Amino acid sequence: MASSALLWRPCLLHRTLKTVSLSKTVFFPNTQCGILAQTANYNPKPLKLNLKKPYIPDKNNEKTPEWQKTEKYDKKLFAKYGFASGIDPAILWPTHEQLEKITEEEKEWNPSLEQMMKNIAAREKEEREKRLAKEKLIAANMAKMPEMIEKWRRQKVETKKKLKEEKARRERLLAEATERLGCAVHPNSPRFLEVVAEIQKEEKKRKKLLKLKERQDRLAAAAEAAGISPPPVTS
Repeated sequence: MASSALLWRPCLLHRTLKTVSLSKTVFFPNTQCGILAQTANYNPKPLKLNLKKPYIPDKNNEKTPEWQKTEKYDKKLFAKYGFASGIDPAILWPTHEQLEKITEEEKEWNPSLEQMMKNIAAREKEEREKRLAKEKLIAANMAKMPEMIEKWRRQKVETKKKLKEEKARRERLLAEATERLGCAVHPNSPRFLEVVAEIQKEEKKRKKLLKLKERQDRLAAAAEAAGISPPPVTS
């Protein structure tokens, strides 16, 4: 039963193809046989290609692409077809400007052995000079190192001294302001800040008077040493 079915299907396909080949009007669009019929009836037209003569574009024709009118394309045509391309090889040779450019590029990217040796020597000289300058700078800094360390220590001591003095001044202002107000107040309260401003103003005035007195004493001592009366000092 199975063998008869397998033999029956090729026979049916052969009959269908035979019918299609005899009549082009037979068409089954929704079946597999319809696709086979389309394939059997397809008869494309041959391409009209002239493979005997080379394709040489007409540069005077407006339809010719611009890239086919360039010197680069002419070089390709001459390389492919030779003299059959109708191109004069003399016009493909580079001009004097192009030759100079090519020569400069070769000198830059493919220098001679002598030039390469000179470049290596110049690079080594530059690296040696940089190394010597760096070593000289390090030696000079190392010579200054004790002085720099001593300077850093003095700055550190002065900074600590200033911080200590500023802390003592704040504590003194806080104690004096608390004493004047008669009670402990918050350091950021407006009343406390007003009292602190008054104390600072008084201190500034007191320092000014002290400087004035010192100046007056110096002038008096100088006048006494010179045997003249000291000039009056005005505040």
